[in-house]
Amino acid sequence: MKIVALVKHVPDAAADRTFNEADHTTDRTNVDGILSELDEYAVEAALKIAESGDAEVVALTMGPDAALDAVKRALQMGADSGAHVADDALHGSDAVATSAVLAAAIQKIGDVDLILTGMASTDGGMSVVPAMLAERLGLAHVGFVGELNVEAGSVRARRDADVTETVEAALPAIVSVTDQINEPRYPSFKGIMAAKKKPVETWSLADLGVDAGTVGLAAAWTTVETVTKRPERTQGEIVTDEGDGGAKLVEFLAGQKFV
Repeated sequence: MKIVALVKHVPDAAADRTFNEADHTTDRTNVDGILSELDEYAVEAALKIAESGDAEVVALTMGPDAALDAVKRALQMGADSGAHVADDALHGSDAVATSAVLAAAIQKIGDVDLILTGMASTDGGMSVVPAMLAERLGLAHVGFVGELNVEAGSVRARRDADVTETVEAALPAIVSVTDQINEPRYPSFKGIMAAKKKPVETWSLADLGVDAGTVGLAAAWTTVETVTKRPERTQGEIVTDEGDGGAKLVEFLAGQKFV
């Protein structure tokens, strides 16, 4: 069984995230980056399946050179190999282009039984790429999964929303998981050292047969026109309650048009 875990290198939420002044795309150069936290759950789910049977886990990403760090993290956790789609033409790609490139990469990997993703990326938060991938690859998609079992050529998943649903789909399939599914492991020293010897392939758009004119900012369906930095937080107003605190609170809320 071959499992592909999609991983994304994103700006650290604890850092001062910003946009490039030239084209208003997310600045991924002048900020610390990490493996998207939500993707760690997908990697962990893949590793648990592999540990319970005979399965190979491939960590796949796309993006600039720094994006390889997301693959390395997955390898340190225990993935068997990695693949990185790197091409300058990818800069500014939207979800539509991202799904096309990842679909081509998955087809190049070949003989994939299961594709696992996080429920969203922590920098974009759109949650649409898994469904787009499923459409492009002609596979079943089961999203927002909190519990997953793989057996006898199928996946059986539970997802909790307003109601709890149990969904079953034949393999191959695409499953996006939530942060309720597991507790991602922290790479051990042994895992970190072993990751250095694991194979990682790097592909360009040409390697995947993807036309560079169909990706990137110029091909994006939407673009950011302007960016305004969030105002600095200011000190709030302190009101001394002299028996009229409730009235003053209502007055303040009314003045802000909250009531």
